Amino acid sequence: MIPTADEPVADATCSRAGCRVRARWRIDWRNPRIHAADRTKTWVACDEHRDYLQGFLEARDFPVVVAPLESAGTAAAGAPGTDSPGRPGGAAG
Repeated sequence: MIPTADEPVADATCSRAGCRVRARWRIDWRNPRIHAADRTKTWVACDEHRDYLQGFLEARDFPVVVAPLESAGTAAAGAPGTDSPGRPGGAAG
């Protein structure tokens, strides 16, 4: 779960399907075939799933930026042009 402007970053939950661990990483990405350069989507990840989620996106040639979640602040999570995460990758692994 990506925190909204009203929720603290500390409550963000990993975007990996089935994972309920607190997220520590922000993964900003976009699909250049359907998204303009100014539109990004954001997933958040725990330490265990950061590399998996990043690799999932990079395998599809999506531009990806990974940063510590705390450095993004809560305002960016609700910023225009960002979307809430889906649940990539099926069951947690």
